[in-house]
Amino acid sequence: MIDTPTSPITSGLPLFFVITVTAIKQGYEDWLRHNSDNEVNGAPVYVVRSGGLVKTRSKNIRVGDIVRIAKDEIFPADLVLLSSDRPDGSCHITTASLDGETNLKTHVAVPETAKLQTVANLDTLVAVIECQQPEADLYRPLGPESLLLRGARLKNTKEIFGVAVYTGMETKMALNYKSKSQKRSAVEKSMNTFLIIYLIILISEAIISTILKYTWQTEEKWDEPWYNQKTEHQRNSSKILRFISDFLAFLVLYNFIIPISLYVTVEMQKFLGSFFIGWDLDLYHEESGQKAQVNTSDLNEELGQVEYVFTDKTGTLTENEMQFRECSINGIKYQEINGRLVSEGPTPDSSDGNLSYLSSFSHLNNSPHLTSSSSFGTSPENETELIKEHDLFFKAVSLCHTVQISNVQTDGIGDGPWQASLAPSQLEYYASSPDEKALVEAAARIGIVFIGNSEETMEVKILGKLEQYKLLHILEFDSDRRRMSVIVQAPSGEKFLFAKGAESSILPTCIGGEIEKTRIHVDEFALKGLRTLCMAYRQLTSKEYEVIDRRLFEARTALQRREEKLANAFQFIEKDLILLGATAVEDRLQDKVRETIEALRMAGIKVWVLTGDKRETAVSVSLSCGHFHRTMNILELINQKSDNECAEQLRQLARRITEDHVIQHGLVVDGTSLSLALREHEKLFMDVCRNCSAVLCCRMAPLQKAKVIRLIKISPEKPITLAVGDGANDVSMIQEAHVGIGIMGKEGRQAARNSDYAIARFKFLSKLLFVHGHFYYIRIATLVQYFFYKNVCFITPQFLYQFYCLFSQQTLYDSVYLTLYNICFTSLPILIYSLLEQHINPHVLQNKPTLYRDISKNRQLSMTNFLYWTILGFSHAFIFFFGSYFLMGKDISLLGNGQMFGNWTFGTLVFTVMLITVTVKMALETHFWTWINHFVTWGSIIFYFVFSLFYGGILWPFSDSQNMYFVFFQLLSSGSVWFAIILMVVICLFLDIVKKVFDRHFHPTNTEKAQLTETNSSIKCLDSMCCFSEGETACASVGRMLERVIGRCSPTHVSRLWSASDPFYTNDRSILTLSTMDSSTC
Repeated sequence: MIDTPTSPITSGLPLFFVITVTAIKQGYEDWLRHNSDNEVNGAPVYVVRSGGLVKTRSKNIRVGDIVRIAKDEIFPADLVLLSSDRPDGSCHITTASLDGETNLKTHVAVPETAKLQTVANLDTLVAVIECQQPEADLYRPLGPESLLLRGARLKNTKEIFGVAVYTGMETKMALNYKSKSQKRSAVEKSMNTFLIIYLIILISEAIISTILKYTWQTEEKWDEPWYNQKTEHQRNSSKILRFISDFLAFLVLYNFIIPISLYVTVEMQKFLGSFFIGWDLDLYHEESGQKAQVNTSDLNEELGQVEYVFTDKTGTLTENEMQFRECSINGIKYQEINGRLVSEGPTPDSSDGNLSYLSSFSHLNNSPHLTSSSSFGTSPENETELIKEHDLFFKAVSLCHTVQISNVQTDGIGDGPWQASLAPSQLEYYASSPDEKALVEAAARIGIVFIGNSEETMEVKILGKLEQYKLLHILEFDSDRRRMSVIVQAPSGEKFLFAKGAESSILPTCIGGEIEKTRIHVDEFALKGLRTLCMAYRQLTSKEYEVIDRRLFEARTALQRREEKLANAFQFIEKDLILLGATAVEDRLQDKVRETIEALRMAGIKVWVLTGDKRETAVSVSLSCGHFHRTMNILELINQKSDNECAEQLRQLARRITEDHVIQHGLVVDGTSLSLALREHEKLFMDVCRNCSAVLCCRMAPLQKAKVIRLIKISPEKPITLAVGDGANDVSMIQEAHVGIGIMGKEGRQAARNSDYAIARFKFLSKLLFVHGHFYYIRIATLVQYFFYKNVCFITPQFLYQFYCLFSQQTLYDSVYLTLYNICFTSLPILIYSLLEQHINPHVLQNKPTLYRDISKNRQLSMTNFLYWTILGFSHAFIFFFGSYFLMGKDISLLGNGQMFGNWTFGTLVFTVMLITVTVKMALETHFWTWINHFVTWGSIIFYFVFSLFYGGILWPFSDSQNMYFVFFQLLSSGSVWFAIILMVVICLFLDIVKKVFDRHFHPTNTEKAQLTETNSSIKCLDSMCCFSEGETACASVGRMLERVIGRCSPTHVSRLWSASDPFYTNDRSILTLSTMDSSTC
């Protein structure tokens, strides 16, 4: 049995405290998740049973139950729509929680069940539904009109009835759920490395102590002294077992060198520190009322280590607010000016010589020459062909879309003629993408107003006259085709196919129209940074439509290979089109995007833009936002067809980078070429990318974005990556990067929900990284190193003491001190430091991005810094121990009555000096002082003295020994002890202060330079501990440091003045600024 040198309570209480706090934190988070699960699983729903509606919980729904869903309720399972309160059995839903799209989508019940609108009728329904087994990639069991997925929400419909086909974990949402991979910061990895080193130190000390113990016991007088005779059992016990027992006993004695409480302190620091991001008013977006959100507090310090930023373009760099700007109709370009189309080119009517007015529909509303004599309301023969082309083009824009209109504003439209009192400006459109909304609104301004859907028709008001077009089929958009189509029947009975999509998908299917002119115009639009779509149509005969209708029905109801059959059907239908023209909408840049990207570049961060847009549009936006600049040498890797071709192009680019005497290069790569490059030539591709300042990847699929980030992550340099995006297609790269930032934009909230941090605008990224990231990293880096330092100071005297007690495992400190050292006496100063420290003003960090380089690559936690703190801890421990030993070790009485100090007095003296030294050391590391810092720093020392006087002044009845009774009183009654305490503390900290002053004068970092007085920026005093001007002597610097320690340079008397010309956030409303400063004091 091991004779433990410390009590189980002494060793176990700190561990119990750490585990308890961690368990409380984890338990609280689990409790929140449990409540969230109960809220979903226990949500009340109504099911049809026994001829009536029965209220139950969503978790009790079984396959085959008929469920009633009311307006604004969420579907509790995957349902097949049976009927709704509308005669046609249609309903509108939003799927923002599934795919991030906030538009209204229309779903229609099968005609056989649409008429069953009462509970009694539904209760008698007997039917069979054939569907696939539950699959994560389930497309649609009965077509897109009938399936309502769990998590979607019913909108603009009073109520619906649906039958549950997949429930619980078999729903598509549950099967597609992918738990986030655990992200670990670079600081955590460094902590684990340091912990292994200290574990080696612990084992080494235990082995050395055990060996030396048996070495000394080879002498008989030390093996069994007269005052400590062995028992017969001890003499006959195995030497190997005694050796192991002694080794384990030393492990218990020295185990306090492992900072167990470090982990709970780090957890508390991350959890509490994350609130500062949400409280920062500079990260609050007033227009939308959105503040920054922290979804993962474990990565706070990683914000200060970013080396690569991968960003989406649409909605992240741009506003995602589309405005119709230009169009091309039959080979002629037009601009929209005040609701009218103006063509390019000089005409006699042109007021400026280069723009000619073209009669728009809004201009011709009252024209007697425009009628609806044909199926499309085209002009009579005396009107020009130009007007006919406009008529057809904008009707295609008004009909080929999935836009919905709020039911509140269009009540009654479907029941009768269009209401004359409802102006187009009153209509509120909902679209799956901002592009569609912008195009429909532009058509309304021109004169063709989309009114909405009524049963199976689409209503359009043309020149004040309502026309109804029967909607026969919608060929939904998908990323492979990159287009969508609708088949409608005109009032005359003719059937038409309208198609809309990217020029790469529309132009190859066209056999008529101004194809080449339109292609040139599309490229010109893209060079201006505009988003382009092409419009085309095809007139269908009755026989052609019958074939199309049959093929679509067969494909949509197929149980096997449905996607393949639908793709073949769509390919068969969307051919032999006549090109009508192209549209161009503008997505303007967000505020301060250019400044933010330039600041990131100055901070040494490489910015990559990953977008699905076409090359010309992406390059134009990159130039306008400063990602590319005009002096940069732009390299291209596009349109590669084979592996060999791609490899040769990469070699040529590598040679150009080597040969060109250009400081910066930019690379443009498309999705196809990227796939080839990543397949066989990853190393060559990465060599080219690493030598480029900016990389633009266009035509990217979501999984390609994630693959690019993973490629950078696993590169030899192992850089820290950050991904920022706003749409559902950005989730994969957000989850792949070390740090994921979601923009709370207009493409839903899926990116924000799956991110580690969510902000409202891209410009907030600069403060998030340069200020919050910088502070978090400095704080936690100091916290980690300080914890190891103070534990070395704590346990090394215990190791040295064994040399003076024959390695008998006698403890130097009282068990209460062993227990409370990390829990009470030294815990609060470092915790408050790690929450409030500002070693430099936030404005300076914001306005000088180059300071971010000082902390990159985990420099503060480098092995050099770690060894410095460790050696510092050992040196201080030697001073504590031997300083106290020389004071008391010569049998000299330090008390007036001649009484000698004993063993516990010696240990208490060492502990007192150590506690004061490590606390003042923390004070020296603090630059930003608040009343909280003063309270916990000096309060910790005062608390120790008060506690020791109280603890040593009472005979505790429950204590087995009274070793500490009156010890502290006797210790403090000696003037020599007080002098020794002050002397040892000064000696310990003096060398550390001298090193700091020396480094600041002769080897200052950029951050330390920025802490000096800067008169040009009106910064009077930034560094609150070591603030000194040029040419000042080191002695004066040390003097002012000591003044600061005793409070003469209090930050409550120092003001910070800023010029109004600061480029970022001139009015700092941040919660980070906790106190004011007066420059005159420094």
